Amino acid sequence: MKNLTFKRRVIEGIHDLFYIWKREFRTTFRDQGVLIFFVLVPLVYPLIYAFIYTNETIREVPAVVVDNARTSLSREYLRRADASAEMNIVAYCADMEEAKRMLKERKAYGIIYIPTHFSEDLARGKQTQVSLFCDMSGLLYYKALLTANTNVSLAMNAEIKMERAGNTTDRQDEITAYPIEYEDIALFNPANGFAAFLIPAVLILIIQQTLLLGIGLSAGTAREQNRFKDLVPINRHYNGTLRIVMGKGLSYFLVYSLVAVYTLCVVPYLFSLNQIAIPGVLTMFTLPYLAACIFFAMTASIAIRNRETCMLVFVFTSVPLLFLSGISWPGSAMPAFWKYFSYLFPSTFGINGYVRINSMGATLNEVSFEYQALWIQTGIYFITTCLVYRWQILKSRKHVIEEYKRRKEALEV
Repeated sequence: MKNLTFKRRVIEGIHDLFYIWKREFRTTFRDQGVLIFFVLVPLVYPLIYAFIYTNETIREVPAVVVDNARTSLSREYLRRADASAEMNIVAYCADMEEAKRMLKERKAYGIIYIPTHFSEDLARGKQTQVSLFCDMSGLLYYKALLTANTNVSLAMNAEIKMERAGNTTDRQDEITAYPIEYEDIALFNPANGFAAFLIPAVLILIIQQTLLLGIGLSAGTAREQNRFKDLVPINRHYNGTLRIVMGKGLSYFLVYSLVAVYTLCVVPYLFSLNQIAIPGVLTMFTLPYLAACIFFAMTASIAIRNRETCMLVFVFTSVPLLFLSGISWPGSAMPAFWKYFSYLFPSTFGINGYVRINSMGATLNEVSFEYQALWIQTGIYFITTCLVYRWQILKSRKHVIEEYKRRKEALEV
């Protein structure tokens, strides 16, 4: 290489780059394990998650009733609650012990308790109450039951106030019932659905995690097959850092360009999720995200010694990374250490940026922090990847020299 001109070196480098790209591309589709993580998992996992949450909201949650009042007013309350879309009264219990037993047996997820003095208190002009007991092992059950009972109580409160006011016109009744008129509008998620909230974050995380697993599996295979258990094989084409990093990275990028289109565009369309992103903005944002994930995975692959290690190292991180992204738990309520720790992972910026672009119609200027952070991560992880592979090249050369010396000494003896 020292005797070659600069032009010849560039030509050799480009030739080797495409050789590595072609070989890595071929290896990807010949290795069943890598193929599963690069193709099958990104194709199937988004569909599974979307099918699970396709109903968006919880409807007709089973509930039981303990009505100690047994009056027309208490029955009217229960009739309205049962008629709501959120809950379904499945049984009327004699006492709380029977109701608790049904809750324990999972025949119901909530108990509505109406006290004996319910109607008497209202007749005397006193405040009364209805108690709601919920199975808190499922927060969506709690949300549905609380919403149904809150709406019924507000509606009946308004009717009772109008009845007692003694108004003479409908307009006076409206002002009495609602002195301040309010309207509840759920921005960017009109149905208050769980799928529209969670699935976009999961789709972005799937891209990062499958890249980590696929590249890690490929690195483990390379170590098992290479003579000295190094990441870089003994091959004249693998004689430069940039050509190795760019060749491998280009191979992964081409595969995941198609995967990203399917995951981020086709899946939301199939399940009618919010999708108001400008195509050009989404494309420009996805570009640094894929690059950052690829170089991050290639850097992390230095820790993989065999094919099984990547499963142990990376699989368990999926749920923590979803929490650290600030989607399932507000980032503003997160301790400072974990907030800054989450900046190590491309998924943190990818999830927040994609949700705002795809679900809220944000532009690149409005996600400039996440967009710039992904480009910074791309640069940093590209440098760390080059350092990792340079170290592996030097290590491989050292092993070759040591092997040559041993053979030479053996021949002399």
